[in-house]
Amino acid sequence: MSTLSRPKHIGRNISRIRELRDMKQEALAQALGTNQQAISVMENSETIDEEKLIAVAKALGVTAEGIKNYSDENILSIINNTFNSHDSSTLNAVNFQPTFNPLDKIVELYERLVQAEKDKVEYLEKIAKGK
Repeated sequence: MSTLSRPKHIGRNISRIRELRDMKQEALAQALGTNQQAISVMENSETIDEEKLIAVAKALGVTAEGIKNYSDENILSIINNTFNSHDSSTLNAVNFQPTFNPLDKIVELYERLVQAEKDKVEYLEKIAKGK
């Protein structure tokens, strides 16, 4: 058994990142100014020249190093280590604490409604006096 590790398959990494971004080959091709067939060939290539890799990375919204070092295991590890249903963000979504006093807002709205009614009565009185 060899202890040498296989080189990273850059094309496969590009394909996986594109799929995670929910992007079709056609969309990536359009962003790069090429066609879908060229993207398919690129995704089947083990290596890609650095200039093309940088352009692909920019189109995918990641870094070239991110493509080179991508692995499904790392992604799953990140998801498993960061998702928790007892997370404070989940609790905050359920237990919303506004930065203002809701009663003050209700009073403010009520005062605006009363003022609008007063303005309406005043306007109707002007019309009635004019007839």
